[in-house]
Amino acid sequence: MLYPELFKQLEAVRWNMDHDIPWADFDAARLSDEQAMTIKMNAITEWAALPATEMFLRDNRGDSDFSAFMSVWFFEEQKHSLVLMEYLRRFRPELVPSEAELHEVRFEFDPAPALETLMLHFCGEIRLNHWYRRAAEWHTEPVIRHIYETLARDEARHGGAYLRYMKRALARCGDEARAAFAKVGVLMASARRTAQALHPTNLHVNARLFPRDTVQSRLPDTQWLERWLDQQIRFDAAWESKVVERILHNLSLLLERSFASVQELNRYRKEMAAALAASPAAPAGA
Repeated sequence: MLYPELFKQLEAVRWNMDHDIPWADFDAARLSDEQAMTIKMNAITEWAALPATEMFLRDNRGDSDFSAFMSVWFFEEQKHSLVLMEYLRRFRPELVPSEAELHEVRFEFDPAPALETLMLHFCGEIRLNHWYRRAAEWHTEPVIRHIYETLARDEARHGGAYLRYMKRALARCGDEARAAFAKVGVLMASARRTAQALHPTNLHVNARLFPRDTVQSRLPDTQWLERWLDQQIRFDAAWESKVVERILHNLSLLLERSFASVQELNRYRKEMAAALAASPAAPAGA
């Protein structure tokens, strides 16, 4: 089992909201209304770890190890929402999300293949690590900069934990896991060719609720994410390239094959799809 070791590793570096956030350093003159509003939107977005956890537990009923790890991931992700709300409570109380605004992002996700979902969230952690690092640079108020730097490190650790489960999946599922990871990797590393930010909170997950079936579509300001990325933190092509590089680097190590570009990964995806289709034990729908 991976859960006991991961629990110890994450417990050893867990930060304390009261003692590890420098609340006394707050500088009101360095927090704009525009910046404060983005903190509210991120606080609500982080609350969506709740329905994501419900999805993970439902779709991984046969995997008690991974389901137990969700207890750690869920706790730390909800803590992200909580620390952002605590910042607003202290310094911009009029912007603290209401319970109704938080509950709005709790909705059911359609069932999905567990391996693809695992890879999707691995990529999401990489992307969010980079988004938060850039947000820390954009903000001018020292306490919120420290908070975003702290959250970015958490997201990187979560990505590392997901990677451990991906390695385990390769040993258990072989080409089925390789095909799933390559398929989602191509999608998540192709953000420059899409009109929207590629992150789990911005993907459609419930056909019955379409088009209000993304986390971002259920926020008080449904357009804030694109504005935050493009106009505020300016997550430009150079930063996007860093995300793509990390995805390709990790997949190269995981799959033991070098991927210098999304195109190379896509060729590998096609190879794996063909191998699965030709296998007499190919899973239904492969």
